[in-house]
Amino acid sequence: MFLTRRVLMAAIGAVLVAASASTASADTYLGSYVARLSPHDHEASDGYPLDNAAQVVRQDRANYHKFGWIDAEDTGDSWFASAKARERLQAMLERRGAMDARTRRAIMNGTPLIEVEVYRRSVKVFLLR
Repeated sequence: MFLTRRVLMAAIGAVLVAASASTASADTYLGSYVARLSPHDHEASDGYPLDNAAQVVRQDRANYHKFGWIDAEDTGDSWFASAKARERLQAMLERRGAMDARTRRAIMNGTPLIEVEVYRRSVKVFLLR
């Protein structure tokens, strides 16, 4: 009986430590912004058409911060004002899980309204309409 209790207590302790470590390593939520991905956002600054959804979302932030081309539904962000930060944004957007296939298709085939949740080490893109 004593040994069983000891094993149970050790198992509970291990679970608590694992949960604590998992929480500590979780990505920190920083905020979000909304963007209408207009035809302007589907072209690079020098006019060529963009190849993928990550590039379109990155170009939207370049248009917002660098060129002042702001769509009526766009909201600001404090993370992607510099070219270097937008480069990191694209890298995060290209990671698995940043956006689903439906969202990627909507971005490439139209002018959707999206929300981008920004975390310390990642982003998540959601289709609003």
